Amino acid sequence: MAGAGSAFADSVNTGYFGGVAIMGYDTVAYFTDGKAVKGSEDFSYEWLGTPWHFASKEHKEMFMSEPAKYAPQYGGYCAGEVALHESVTVNVDPEAFKIIDGKLYLIYDEGNAAAFADNADDLVPKGDAKWPVVEAKLAVDEPDWNLINNP
Repeated sequence: MAGAGSAFADSVNTGYFGGVAIMGYDTVAYFTDGKAVKGSEDFSYEWLGTPWHFASKEHKEMFMSEPAKYAPQYGGYCAGEVALHESVTVNVDPEAFKIIDGKLYLIYDEGNAAAFADNADDLVPKGDAKWPVVEAKLAVDEPDWNLINNP
């Protein structure tokens, strides 16, 4: 079964310039609203050293009680890139996501999100296996992006 484990991370994708998880989108809304919803600084919570924004106090509280349940897999980096290439794509499209077996996967774009979901039984186990290697590369103080993206 795809996604039997969990590949949330200690590394959190904040994009190149944003400094906020998932470019400020509300990770809980993917589950409750079934769509990407921009969060607000008014409902911010720091987890894993990164601010997360939410659309409401309720969503913030839901996340605070179970962050691993709502956090995107692979630190919010493109799930397809992790699974297929053991590397990362930082600039994911917050609108390009899939929830598979109760877990959130962010993808580079909507076309690739559909392909990822169509092949989830193959790609999720591959991504889960490759994520620890990618995460270790990201964990250094100043990651070498060439090394990360050229395994």
